[in-house]
Amino acid sequence: MSGFVSFVGSGPGDPELLTVKAVNRISKADAVLFDDLSAGPILAHAKPSADLVGVGKRAGRKSPKQNHVSKLLVDYAKTGAHVVRLKSGDSGLFGRLEEEQLALREAGFKYEIIPGVSSASAAAAAANIPLTRRFTARRVQFVTGHDTNGDLPEDLNFAALADPDTTTVVFMGKRTFAKLVEKLEAYGLDLKTPALLVESVSTPEQYIRRTNIKELADILKNNVGSKPAVIMYGPLADFTNV
Repeated sequence: MSGFVSFVGSGPGDPELLTVKAVNRISKADAVLFDDLSAGPILAHAKPSADLVGVGKRAGRKSPKQNHVSKLLVDYAKTGAHVVRLKSGDSGLFGRLEEEQLALREAGFKYEIIPGVSSASAAAAAANIPLTRRFTARRVQFVTGHDTNGDLPEDLNFAALADPDTTTVVFMGKRTFAKLVEKLEAYGLDLKTPALLVESVSTPEQYIRRTNIKELADILKNNVGSKPAVIMYGPLADFTNV
């Protein structure tokens, strides 16, 4: 079977953050199955004859089931098409990449993975801060803020997440951040620990808020909003007044 799938990380939304390799694959694809955050100007790189299929998932919105997305990939590959599965950020970071890989393997199709700029890196850049700091944050940890039911995962290593010398990046965590902060406080993390909320990073709707974990938890209790976001907390550098 000649069908082939390229898993392409599209970055957080700004088309200028696409890699050259990503643009190459998109422009040659017969079909592009894209996430919500990979839509808009990024799809302008697709050829006019390409099938463009939205398969994105967003919290609180009706979204296609994962098994349906995986089946679509296999069905397109069966036609002999070169398919691009366009995922926001980097597809290997909380992008449900493994399920789609397994579906293709079981069906006998080959694929490649092209990394993209993660929303964590883009958010740090937008806020003009480093993810690591030489003496105070030698470790970075990425964590998802919700499980398959939309709740805070109970099997997280909360002791590690409360490490005051680590930069922690929370993906998809606005709805559960208040509950996470309760856990962090119980494990000894200072409620005044710096926190950063970056919504719609790299897009015209980008919004950045600098605060601490307690204040951010209080804000998100009352107003989660619908914009995708990354939350960071820990010993974050602040160059706003430099």
